[in-house]
Amino acid sequence: MNWLKNIEDLSFRKLMCGSKCPDKLNYDFNKNGELRHIDTNEPFIFNYNNSCDSNHKRYEVLGHLIIQYVYELLEQVCKLKKMYIPKDVIDSEPNSFFFMSENALRNDVTLVVLLQDRGVFRAGQWDQKTIIHEGLQHGTQIPFITTALQYSWEVIVLNPNDNFLDLKTEKDESYCVLKSSYVIPKRYSSSPEEHTTYVWDHFISKNTAGKVAFIAHGYGGLVFINLLMQRTFEVMNMVYAVALVDSNHHTLHQTQGNCQVQEWIQKHCRKWISNNKPLDKVVGHSMKTDCPTVSTGTEKHSLAPSFSLQSIFRYLKNKLKVTTKAHFIRSPIATRSRKVMKKT
Repeated sequence: MNWLKNIEDLSFRKLMCGSKCPDKLNYDFNKNGELRHIDTNEPFIFNYNNSCDSNHKRYEVLGHLIIQYVYELLEQVCKLKKMYIPKDVIDSEPNSFFFMSENALRNDVTLVVLLQDRGVFRAGQWDQKTIIHEGLQHGTQIPFITTALQYSWEVIVLNPNDNFLDLKTEKDESYCVLKSSYVIPKRYSSSPEEHTTYVWDHFISKNTAGKVAFIAHGYGGLVFINLLMQRTFEVMNMVYAVALVDSNHHTLHQTQGNCQVQEWIQKHCRKWISNNKPLDKVVGHSMKTDCPTVSTGTEKHSLAPSFSLQSIFRYLKNKLKVTTKAHFIRSPIATRSRKVMKKT
């Protein structure tokens, strides 16, 4: 939890004040990364008054501010770069972005790609409600990012839910809420699948060392299998391991009977599912067409990533050793040639 020491200079309260939000949202994250009321030190309360509409707007404001705050943490604490897409973006065109570490595009590094579940949350978050009620340590992807960086691995944080731009918005000054009449899709990011495929084609695939790993949560697992089917040869050659956390993928349906892909999934993927068994205990009997399955140590879907963190990185490290060893064995060994001199 050392990274939490670095959030003191990035006050959530300052961000809140800067957005003209009401005093009813007088909250900040403490040194443990927990959201607490400034005056009472109480956790966030949804039912602030008897107005359902007012409570909902207040919650929307909080969610919007958390998105901006996590973006700041990714840049300031994790030192990630914001990368705008598409690459050929036109002036004033709605565009999306993702985050990556400084050397992520080098072709000789181990690269970890984070792919979140579907929802209102954006890059750097596993689950927004979890951030609000359980804290940054459980709800954000930052513990995964900092762990990968400690291993001297590089990181790409996808932003698969940033798909549309609100048009003809009407701003409510008291709550900072945008009410949209309609939206337009962002080019190459109109869906989680499209966003992920674009980032793969233009960024991730630059890693030719075969040392790319994915960590996918919920719908993110389905998105990864979609990428595997769309870019089968590339993915099978570049991705050495995939951690699927409470994944929504369906191997039989998505692979369409492709035995080669199913065999690859069985060999290179592992699934962690919400279960009351202790962490890493085998759950059920995996089908030959799917991958080995273990428990997360919790029955809560939203807490599954944080509970599985240590287990996931042990898995990735072990798979990397096997991959590196296999690559070394396959590599040709240069030997000196000796010329045999003929006697004359």
